[in-house]
Amino acid sequence: MPHEPFVRLGIFLGVLAALLLAERRWPWRRASRARWPGNLGLGLLGALAVRATVPAAAVGAALWAEARGLGLLPWLGVPGWVAVPVTLLALDLLIYAQHRVTHAVPALWRLHRVHHADPALDATTGLRFHPLEILLSMALKMAAVVALGAPPVAVLAFEVLLNATTMFNHAAIRLPPRLERLLRLVVVTPEMHRTHHSEQPAETDSCFGFCLPWWDRLFGSYRAAPAAGEAVVIGLPGWRAPAHQRLDRLLLQPVRQAP
Repeated sequence: MPHEPFVRLGIFLGVLAALLLAERRWPWRRASRARWPGNLGLGLLGALAVRATVPAAAVGAALWAEARGLGLLPWLGVPGWVAVPVTLLALDLLIYAQHRVTHAVPALWRLHRVHHADPALDATTGLRFHPLEILLSMALKMAAVVALGAPPVAVLAFEVLLNATTMFNHAAIRLPPRLERLLRLVVVTPEMHRTHHSEQPAETDSCFGFCLPWWDRLFGSYRAAPAAGEAVVIGLPGWRAPAHQRLDRLLLQPVRQAP
């Protein structure tokens, strides 16, 4: 897949631009753009870290496994039209499980806390992950892809979907109530994910899905809305000050104690 990086970059830029425009047209809350250098900087550093360490990433792992006939799906003789949706479901479940673990394991929470320390939400929050967390997540996905023998096209589709839906469900967009209810049946919506970014610990530890909303309902981590409703406070106490949103502070946050 020689053009895979350019396809992904083009879709990423298109989705990000569309969401930023939608935030201006149908805003939920106005978020300060002073956070953007830190959020975008983390997203760029995470992408560069992956390219520097595992240039082919998850799609490359799928191509490598396919060339050698490795993985559960080829071993079972699963046809491609079944293997693609199975891969999408399995990888999304994996990311859901990984997300829950990052909230439960203190060392991993320190990395993931960088994401939750954003004092506001918009599409750029979907890029705000520590580079080490991005590398750990990629290593996990690559191992799963090889173990499954996942079709490369399914892995590419999942990576594009995950990236797009992560930006979408962090976007500061107010959807019409009817559309919100319908979309929530098939995808994690911004209103659903805002519960996860509440300052209340019980709400932070809910709604772990990024793409599909079904895992939260199935495993008992679904909350329809924060208790405070529209008045929900976003972020983590102690980390909201503008100084904490600088890129250098965000990179060092995992080794710092809460103010």
